[in-house]
Amino acid sequence: MKAVVMAGGEGTRLRPMTANQPKPLLPLLNRPIMEHVLRLLKRHGFDETVVTVQFLASLIRDYFGDGSELGMTLSYATEEVPLGTAGSVKNAEAALRDDRFVVISGDALTDLDLTDMVRFHRENGALVTIGLKRVPNPLEFGIVIADERGRIQRFLEKPTWGQVFSDTVNTGIYVMEPEVLDHVATGRPVDWSGDVFPRLLAEGAPLFGYVADCYWEDVGTHESYLKAQADLLSGLVDARIDGFETSPGVWIGEGAEIDPGAVLRGPLFIGDYVQVEKGAELRKFTVLGNNVVVREGAQLHRAVLGDNVFVGPFADLRGCAVGKRTDLMAGARVGEGAIIGDECTIEPEAVVHGGVKIYPFKTIEAGAVVNTSVIWESRGRRTLFGPRGVSGLVNVDITPELAVRLAGAYATTLSKGSTVVTGRDASRAARTLKRAVISALTAGTVNVQDLEACTLPAARFRAAREECAGGVYVRTTPGDSQSVDIMFFDPSGADLSQAAQRKLERVFGRQEYRRAFPGEIAELTYPARSAEAYTRDLLDRVDTGGVREAELKIILDCAGGTASLVLPSLLGRVGVEFLTRGNALDEITPTETAEQRAAGLARLGELVASSRAAFGVRFDTVGERISLVDENGAVIPDDRALLVLLDLVAAERRGGRVALPVTTTRVAADVCAAHGVEVIWTTTAQPDLTRAAAAPDVIFAGDGRGGFVVPEFGSSVDGLAAFLRLVGLVARAGRPLSRIEGAIPAAHLLRRSVPTPWAAKGGVMRRVVEAAGDAVIDTTDGVRVVDGDRWTLVLPDPAEPVTHLWAEAPDAAAARDLVDTWAAVVEGAV
Repeated sequence: MKAVVMAGGEGTRLRPMTANQPKPLLPLLNRPIMEHVLRLLKRHGFDETVVTVQFLASLIRDYFGDGSELGMTLSYATEEVPLGTAGSVKNAEAALRDDRFVVISGDALTDLDLTDMVRFHRENGALVTIGLKRVPNPLEFGIVIADERGRIQRFLEKPTWGQVFSDTVNTGIYVMEPEVLDHVATGRPVDWSGDVFPRLLAEGAPLFGYVADCYWEDVGTHESYLKAQADLLSGLVDARIDGFETSPGVWIGEGAEIDPGAVLRGPLFIGDYVQVEKGAELRKFTVLGNNVVVREGAQLHRAVLGDNVFVGPFADLRGCAVGKRTDLMAGARVGEGAIIGDECTIEPEAVVHGGVKIYPFKTIEAGAVVNTSVIWESRGRRTLFGPRGVSGLVNVDITPELAVRLAGAYATTLSKGSTVVTGRDASRAARTLKRAVISALTAGTVNVQDLEACTLPAARFRAAREECAGGVYVRTTPGDSQSVDIMFFDPSGADLSQAAQRKLERVFGRQEYRRAFPGEIAELTYPARSAEAYTRDLLDRVDTGGVREAELKIILDCAGGTASLVLPSLLGRVGVEFLTRGNALDEITPTETAEQRAAGLARLGELVASSRAAFGVRFDTVGERISLVDENGAVIPDDRALLVLLDLVAAERRGGRVALPVTTTRVAADVCAAHGVEVIWTTTAQPDLTRAAAAPDVIFAGDGRGGFVVPEFGSSVDGLAAFLRLVGLVARAGRPLSRIEGAIPAAHLLRRSVPTPWAAKGGVMRRVVEAAGDAVIDTTDGVRVVDGDRWTLVLPDPAEPVTHLWAEAPDAAAARDLVDTWAAVVEGAV
């Protein structure tokens, strides 16, 4: 007799374990499920077997080959498209016409007595004999009723509890006469239980059921996969376990090295060439694949690991499954029911909560706490918040579902009945995600004032002026049209503080969202004339004296962004002659690359020079930042533009303080000092800069990247306020921008970034301090080493595995030498 092993299923319920391998190749005690099936067939004399394959068929053929290693003869029947349980056997008909045959699933673990089942079939003269098993929960299987002789009376596929009439289910193991294939159509999907058997039963064909007193587990879920491993170790299955039983229930493979100081609490299985270090503890039902390394102090309990997995010191794995070639670094924790796919990296101290699924080739960042599955995302992040709020790829990292959870967490941190402002840029993605945000906020008892498409500064302004509890703004990530940022404000319109971010992250992590009762669902309103209110306040607070008398001509480029919604009402009241371009909202291209920005500035420069304008201004797409072009059409780099505005402000005010990040050239301090103005040095984080700008005696602030704060209007970075302030300053100074910029000394400030693993960042900073020796050290942000008129700043990136360096010296060569020297220090500590 021949056998047919059905091995074409995708195993979708077992993903991510079956994301890149077919279900029959999933290992049970380091042998594929299908190998256990083939061994059972061999034990009962079925030496010649046909394997039906479809999904990732080549992997199955490559692994088992012609079957000679198992002492069998294997052939393969390949389906181009899924043909169903009966259609796949029909596809192998040419090899099955000469005698009765057995059909068995290649992804179920069993020790059914096939010899006795064939005897039962033969003695009853059956056309088909179905292997049956009594199970406590028959809902996922086909129920079968048979009479006292075993003749089948009735079928029902996957019933509800109201339809359950038996606990005897179809195992998918059949003994068949070859003529049954005459009842199966060729080349189209056909199932035994759903199509063929009911028709044969109606025709009175001799169908019998063999009720087996055996072990049988359909390995169709993650729970059943872990259960099958435990059942094999517990001896509940009559199956061979490879390896050596060194003590009761402890099986160890060839070449494994187990330190005498390791703790083994069986039953458990350790594969070939495994290394387990002193202090590691392996508890019952743990299974280690071949070439696994378990470092000191690690604890594994009911954890199933694939081949070539690395488990770092003091990692803790409980009731989970881990795919091949995955690294779990020091202190990583994986909870009950979590599944981690092949070739993932779980970085130090990361936590993967129970039930989470991590798909193959993902990285979970050091210290990250992951409580939702990582499927499309490229990585599980250490923190939700980055330098621009919560950022990621549209519909990959940032989905409407994530937006709902984020907004629900934000609403939970606010009082019931609070009001927040929402806004967005011109993009379709931002519009879609903002709608998800609004639904979650109102469902969380928080009222929403939606400004729809608006500038980012206008949204901050509304949040601060209307006594709101905060705000949410959704925009396309600058320079990356495939990504978005979801930004959260506090009551002052500033980005959330670190403490507020952590509070939101805790609620998000626990998923303990507040939900409104039907009568508590909050309101959504659309404030009228919000742009006009913003413009009116801007004109009231920013000095535009002398502008009309100067008769300036200015060229403005809105870059297709939301600044175009505000400028018409603003410019008509300022008293300047202006020409605008890019003043229609562009929802298809809501941001621009560096090359597109450079091209736009070049075009702006041509317009300024040809029209004899005083200068040109280009806004970013959300009206937050500006770039300048002088009267000759030359682009003023952002760092030089900061110095120009500092000189204008300081020369006019002759006192007070300005706020600048520590990465700014010290030429800025010289410019300010020449006019009696002092500099406050802040960290590179924008919230710290804006917080410093709110101090009573601060007259200006800038970040050197086109972002400026005009304190008399507000403490946020605001491109429109900066533009209006610049117009007044230029009009009253009576000097063109090129002359102002030309009088400011050149700065020799270089920047470099060095890749740095998260785990090495602390060591890098310690090494930098040691290397500084007796030099002056400033720790405002990172470590700044000062040596006379030279300085170097070493600053770990808060969101990426990178360390940034800035170095300034009196000339370019000295600055280059300085950054080279300290880059070598950082690289040597990695």
